[in-house]
Amino acid sequence: MKSVVALAGLSGLCATLVACGGSPPPPPAATPKPVAAVPAAAPAAVPRPAGPALPAPGTVQPAPLVGVPAVPQATGANYEPKGRRDPFLPPDLTGGPKGLEVSTTKLTGIVRSARTTLALVETTDGIGYILKPGDTLGDGRLMEIAADSVVFAIAAKAGSPSNRVVLKLAAN
Repeated sequence: MKSVVALAGLSGLCATLVACGGSPPPPPAATPKPVAAVPAAAPAAVPRPAGPALPAPGTVQPAPLVGVPAVPQATGANYEPKGRRDPFLPPDLTGGPKGLEVSTTKLTGIVRSARTTLALVETTDGIGYILKPGDTLGDGRLMEIAADSVVFAIAAKAGSPSNRVVLKLAAN
């Protein structure tokens, strides 16, 4: 009896293979590669009507949204300074308060850490500034900080004998 059941199963399997083609499908046929066309003489320029620019050939243009209002386009920045500096203009290179001269300031301290060195400078008005090399103060730029002094490079002025000012730390 087992042989009859096995034979029936085998015949069913054969029938299924015959119905499906019986063998694996053939590999897909190779598609022919397109041959580059030889460019013909360029046609004369055709005048285009004035209007929106046409998309490049082969690009897809998005369909306009129906029922959605158009977003207004900004025409440019409208800034009201109200006494503040305009952030859209380059910063003033003479940094610091106007009319302040480095020669009228005094060095009140030097702070050293593992990562940076800072200079503490005080104006005649009692206003203090914390500066690092490269910072500007009035008419000068801090160039270097030594153990007990700082060196400023001063903007060139007519009649000034030197373009460097050295401020020394006052001994207590």
